[in-house]
This record gives sequence, C-alpha cells and structure tokens, in this order.
Amino acid sequence: MKFRASVLFLLCAINIATAQNIQQPTDLFLRGYSVIPTPQKVELQEGDIEINESWGYDAGDLTPNNIAIRTLIEGLKEFHALNLKPANRQTRNVIRLAVVQGTVKTGNDAELGQQGYRLKIAPDLIQLTGNADQGLFYGVQTLLQLLRPDPRGRLMLPASNIEDWPRLQLRFLHWDTKHHQDRMETLKRYLDWAARFKVNMIGFELEDKFEYPSNPIIGAPGAFTIAELQEIVKYGLERFIQVVPQIQSPAHMAYVLKHPQFAHLRADGNNYQVDLCNEESYKLIFQMYDDVIKATQGVDYFFVSTDEIYYAGIGARCEQPYTPEKHSLKWAEFARRARDFLATRQRKMLAWVEYPLLPEHVRMLPSDIIDGVIGEAEYVKTENEMGMRQLAYVSMQGAELLFPNHLPAFMTLGGDLGPSEGRLKSASQTISTGRVWQANPIGVFGAAWGDSGLHSETFWLGWSIVAEYGWTPGTPPVEQTVTEFINAYYGPRATDMVEVYRGLQMQARFYERSWDRVISIARGPGYGNSDGKGIGTMRFDHTLPQPGLPTMPGLRFAPVYTAGRYGKLVEDAVRSAQENTVLEHRLYQNMANADRNRYNLEVFLSLAKLTGHHNRLLLGMKEIEDNLRAAREQAEKNSPEVAVGRLVSAYDLARNIVEERHRTFRDLEKAWEKSRFPKGREVNGRKFLHVLDDTKDHVADRRPDLSYLIAPEESIELEKWMKNLAAVIEEYARKNKVPVRALQEPRLEN
Repeated sequence: MKFRASVLFLLCAINIATAQNIQQPTDLFLRGYSVIPTPQKVELQEGDIEINESWGYDAGDLTPNNIAIRTLIEGLKEFHALNLKPANRQTRNVIRLAVVQGTVKTGNDAELGQQGYRLKIAPDLIQLTGNADQGLFYGVQTLLQLLRPDPRGRLMLPASNIEDWPRLQLRFLHWDTKHHQDRMETLKRYLDWAARFKVNMIGFELEDKFEYPSNPIIGAPGAFTIAELQEIVKYGLERFIQVVPQIQSPAHMAYVLKHPQFAHLRADGNNYQVDLCNEESYKLIFQMYDDVIKATQGVDYFFVSTDEIYYAGIGARCEQPYTPEKHSLKWAEFARRARDFLATRQRKMLAWVEYPLLPEHVRMLPSDIIDGVIGEAEYVKTENEMGMRQLAYVSMQGAELLFPNHLPAFMTLGGDLGPSEGRLKSASQTISTGRVWQANPIGVFGAAWGDSGLHSETFWLGWSIVAEYGWTPGTPPVEQTVTEFINAYYGPRATDMVEVYRGLQMQARFYERSWDRVISIARGPGYGNSDGKGIGTMRFDHTLPQPGLPTMPGLRFAPVYTAGRYGKLVEDAVRSAQENTVLEHRLYQNMANADRNRYNLEVFLSLAKLTGHHNRLLLGMKEIEDNLRAAREQAEKNSPEVAVGRLVSAYDLARNIVEERHRTFRDLEKAWEKSRFPKGREVNGRKFLHVLDDTKDHVADRRPDLSYLIAPEESIELEKWMKNLAAVIEEYARKNKVPVRALQEPRLEN
C-alpha cells in the first residue's frame, strides 16, 4: 500500500500541469540506473557489468593527487565499500582515466567544453576521458552515481557509451546565511554534494557572517575570518565550484546600518538602505567588497545583488523632487560604479537588473554585467541587443514556514508561497521553457531564501532540480529527478521518501494556516515597502487566542475552540495529528535504513515533532475547554469537589502543553546546532547586536535566537492564562471549602 500510495501521488503530480507535454523517463532510468544531472547523450549496450575488487584504475600521466582520482577512490569506498587499487600487469579489469582536450565536441564555448567528458563502459574496460580536469571530475561523479546493487548485492554498471556536457555554463545554488551561520564542516559537506550534482557556482550571501577587517563592527560575533572564508573557497575550487560572494548592497543593509557608527549613512534615517547621495556610502560598500575579495582569491565573479533597492535617490542630500526617473538613474549610477570598481579587481559582476531601473535606462549599464534574473520583455530585448547575459532565476523557497512547497499543493497558493504545481515543477518549466530562451542565458540561479528561517537541509531536493535542469533543460520528468535524488542523497534502501516530503509539506502548511495573523504589538510599524515610504508599514504576527477563562461565582466561560474557525481547526488537527504519527514512523524507518545523510532526516524529524506538538496544542486547547465546561456543569449541580478536579485537570493540560513546547524546542535546537552555530551567539564576551530592519520583517529576524520558531505559541501567553486559572481555582475552592493540592508550574528543564 505504501508503494501504491507513492505511485498515485507521483501520477497526480504529473497530471497537474496539463499544459506541459508529458515527458517520458530516460532509457537509462528505465534500465534501472539513475544519475543527476541526466547526461546529454547515452547509447546503451546489451548487458550489465559487475564492478568488484578485481578492478583497478589506470590514471596514466595524471598525478595521484588529482581530485578526480581521489574522488573515485574515496567515493567507491564511502558509498560502496569497494577498495579500488592501481592496476598492474595482472589486472584484467581496468578503469582508465585521462584528460584529452577535444574528446567531446561541445561547440564554441570554451568554458562549456572544459566540463565535457566521455564515459565508455565495457566488460573489461571502463574508459573515462575528460576534455579537461573538470570534465574528468564530472565523469567520475556520473560513474559513482550509476553504480547500483543488483538483487544479489553485486555492484553493476550499464554497458554504454556516454557523452556529456552542460547546456548552461554557470549553475548557481544559493546559500543565504543572513539569519544563521553554518559550521565549516557543514559548508564543506554542502560543497561535496553540490559537486556530486555538477554544480559549479555558489552564491554565498554572507551579510554579517564575515569579519570585514576594514570595519570589524559589521561582522557578527564569531563571523568567518579571512582565513576561514578562503579555506571554504579553496575547498570549493578544488571541486570546480566557485564560492561567489553575494553582498547585499546598497539595500538590505540593516546588518551594517543598525550600528550607530553608520547611522549617518541611512537613507532618510532608514536602516534598510544606504544613502546613495552620500559619497561615504560608496566608500563603505567598496571597503566591504575589498575585504571579501581578499578572502575569496581564485573566484572570478562577485554578486553585487542590487536586490530590492526601493529608495535609491531618497533623502535630503539627493536632487529633488524624488521621481521614478531619478530613482532609476541613481540605481544605474550605483551599478556602473560597482562594476567599474570590481573590474579593477578582475571580478565579473552579477546583479539583479530589476526595479527601480526603468527599461529605457538598461542601456546605461555596462554590457558585461550578468543579469541575475531574466526580466520582462522590454528588459530582455535591450539586454539581447547589448549582448548582456542572464541567469535563469528560480526560487526554491519564498515565504513558506518550516518547509518548502516542493510538491503540488492541489490548491491556489501564489505569491511568496509559490505556485500550486509546486516549486520543483515550476522551476523545471522556468528553466526549460518560456522567456528564458528568448534571452541569452549563461546559467541558472537556484535561490533558497532564509527569510522565514528554514533549515538548509530542507532545500536539497530543490537544489537537485536546479542542478538537473541547469545541465540538461527539458529532460527528464521532474518525478524521475525526485526519485534519482532520493537514490543519490539517501541511498537505495530509503523508502517512502516522497511521502516524507509530502507529509512535511502538508504539516507545515497546516501549521502555517492555523495561526491568526494579527497586527504586531511586539514590533512597531516599518518605514515602507516597494511602493514607497509610509506604505505597507504595518507589521503582523502569528498567534492564537487563549482558552476561555471561567469566572466566579458559577465558573461560566466563553468557549473558543468548540465552534467556528477554531472548532474547524481542532477538527483538522485530528487528521493532521494522525498524519504526523505516520510521518514520524517513516522518518524513524529511514533514519535506520538510509545509507547517507541521516542528519538531513534528523532535521526533518525535528520539524515533524514541532508540527506534531502544534497539532497537540490545538487538540489540547479543546480538551482544556472540555474540562472547563465539565467544571461549570458540576458547579451548577452543586458538586464543587468534582468541579475543582476538572479545573485542576484543565490546568494540568495547559502545563503539559508548555512543558512539551519547551522539550520540543530544546530538542530542535540541539539538532539544528549540530550543523550551525547558535543563532545570535556571544563570542569572547562580544554580544550580538539585534536591531530590527526598518523595512523588511523577516520571520527569522524577529528574535535574535532560534525561538522565532516558537514565538507564535509563546505569544498566546498560556502561562499567564494558567496563573489566572489558578487564582480562580483557589478562590472557588476556598469559597466552597474544598481542599486543593498545590498547582505545579511548568518544569522548564535545560
């Protein structure tokens, strides 16, 4: 039944996008083999070939330290427990590796050519030849992924000839660390997996997670040093990945402008954006660029971002009046100056060429800027005429809480919650079809925003889609890629993982919609939004009402969770709790079965437990009110002893909810901090300065620590309700001369 349910779900996912032609699985997949990304050319031969320790490798004139050779040896040992040794005269079965320029014809683009390789798999000889070291490395990744155990446990490869190269030169994954800092070993593991999927670019959004020696106040406590960032960069370069610094500027700069030292550079007093009419702003930004460039030697690119510059040209220093044209011209001036500065440092500039730049001002930009997004037709037409290249931008995460909308939602979502067909399907269509190919794309950018505070482990399925279609746009079906990702990332023994992802997504969406969205009393209004100053300034929080509170003398109360919206939420919570139980069992099963990346499942389990607690919170609210109702009925029957017992039961239920919340959060924090440093940490006596952004209201920034995840529940103030109920219990018991045991406060153990 589990297998059938997964198949039915996948069939539904295929059918939901009726406007798209149904893609067929590749011949390689139908043969039982999988690899991400799908190779460009595959000629399958008869038969499968066993790989065992009778095989050896011949690296010819390649050095033993060549990363492709090391990866082959280490990968066979790590993933398949196979010790591959150098071939000698007695070795009958040989894997021969070589670099021969021009082996695979890829066209006139030399950068694409370096990534090409040929893999010939025959009974006694596997020939792997790269056009360059990079191509050889990618060929090794294909070979390692293709290996699969047969029913007898033998490692098999398909007899075949494969020629492969990417369609797009730059394949970016996005590391957004504005609201967290990953540990060094985490980033290296992420680079290893990005390399396995033949990703060659990382957009590393650092914000305050770098020390900035020229202005050290900007770096958060424990921020990466120059040496540490260069170590990450070197690790990536060895695997043919450029870790490209992505520095938010001149907007999204609260991480800088929150400090009093830079208050005079705020645009109109707004810490979201620097004053572009103040020359000191350029000096500061270019100092930051220089610091990061020194720590990323060997990287060719620099992502200036230019993201959401809502207020370019606003402020007393700027020419008045403030008009859309002046807004656009100031944006263009910044982009030109940034490009010219970076050119003197031999860096190619990437930027999002978008609002507030007017289409007629695109020609004012240097044509060698790479546009990080393919915009509307007017922008694309001009950029094509200029010879400007673009990235096909797709977002694998927007405003979703806890878990992305990877899969079809079967409902209308839209906006920052993503398309109803799911982000995977939408990304594949965006990269493969539409206006992307009316432009002149040089690559793809798979964004994974940290605004809502999701753990990066939730992004890997989406990132695999970006890697797949950035290499081979248009094929294979998304459902095949999902299956191949599960095989590669967790190993062939993982089961029901599609249902795990679907379950987490559904749990997160129920969690999301169950909260009330109310005007925040914890945070004041903001500066404005994309429409201008003073517009959309209200900030909102998630919360739920407290249960009804009984009053003297008759213990009457107004129930909340028995009817209307909240009654319906309780009904839905019953079903959600049942699904959560199944989800947790599937996660435990896969934590036992998975061959690799069990930590990913540990993070998923922490999310399942958090949403499970939320389900029980809603059910507990109803049960509390059931006890309060029973207490009232017993009071009306003049049975004060029983009434007091019911009141105490309601109190105990609330205490259990609070204690479970604390335990759940403590366990989540412990799991998450295995891969990242404590959020908002203090290092060597230096404390993190937490100041809210005047314009943006990111969920993950509402608290300096991870407690933003439980802030909605804390806002209910159930502890305060308990104190009020305790006072009612004591008064009612005293007046009715009923003894009552001491009411215990929640135990919040560390």
